[in-house]
Amino acid sequence: MTGATGFVGRAVIQALRAEGYAVRCLVRRGSERDLRGLEAIERVEGNVLARETLERGMAGCDTVIHLVGIIREQAATLSTFERIHVQGTINVLDAAAGTGVRRYLHMSALGSRSNARSRYHQTKWAAEEAVRSNPVPWTIFRPSIIYGRGDEFVSLLAGMIQRYPVVPVIGGGLQRLQPVPREHVAAGFARAVALDTTVKQTYDVVGPDAVTLLRLLDLVGEALGRARVRKVHVPIGLVRPLARLLHRLPGFPLTPDQLLMLEEDNVGDPRPFYTTFGQSPMPLATGLRAMLG
Repeated sequence: MTGATGFVGRAVIQALRAEGYAVRCLVRRGSERDLRGLEAIERVEGNVLARETLERGMAGCDTVIHLVGIIREQAATLSTFERIHVQGTINVLDAAAGTGVRRYLHMSALGSRSNARSRYHQTKWAAEEAVRSNPVPWTIFRPSIIYGRGDEFVSLLAGMIQRYPVVPVIGGGLQRLQPVPREHVAAGFARAVALDTTVKQTYDVVGPDAVTLLRLLDLVGEALGRARVRKVHVPIGLVRPLARLLHRLPGFPLTPDQLLMLEEDNVGDPRPFYTTFGQSPMPLATGLRAMLG
């Protein structure tokens, strides 16, 4: 498994172990500490941009789960969408085919498409195209916003609600999202390993409730025990030039690419995913209370 140390990766490890699988994790040097507390897993040092480490790490593996992705580029480390999403995926696929892997599971993103506005979604689509052209039997997952303790979106909203008397909302806040619990995403990956019916299938991984950003803020506030979340709208036309100018500064919250994604709906049909993988959708309000209460 790649991306094991990430927010989703740790949950996928636990789901795989619950299904009885032995798990080997590709880990970049220095990030081993992020797997503390996860026992009975094998760790091998490597990087998706170093082909030789992938072949060595995959030797003897039956299935590869590729989770690596970035939401923000880092020029200092040459971590670009093209290198991580596209070339990294091609490297993993080539190594999987070359080492006799039987099964390949891929993490993409809801909104990936050939005519996407954002480079994030464009490169996620290019990675999907590489997956579809590979001979190893594959399954693609496209999650919406994934929430859970330690996430980078709902937790951010919760922090703003707790710290500030007024929460800024970029634009009208009417774009719709369909957040899904991390545990449901992880269970889908773990169960797909043995489900031959999922080969050459792509699943939108979304929760049952499509909500606007404004409604999501209210639900997060309710989960925190706040009777009302006060909001102030910030025009996109004001934020866009600031994002272009300042996005490379540490701590600046938005890049121009992220702003493009925030302007779009991010929704799908939850039924195929939940039916295929034998799970029951959790109402968003229930999931948020479990996370934040």
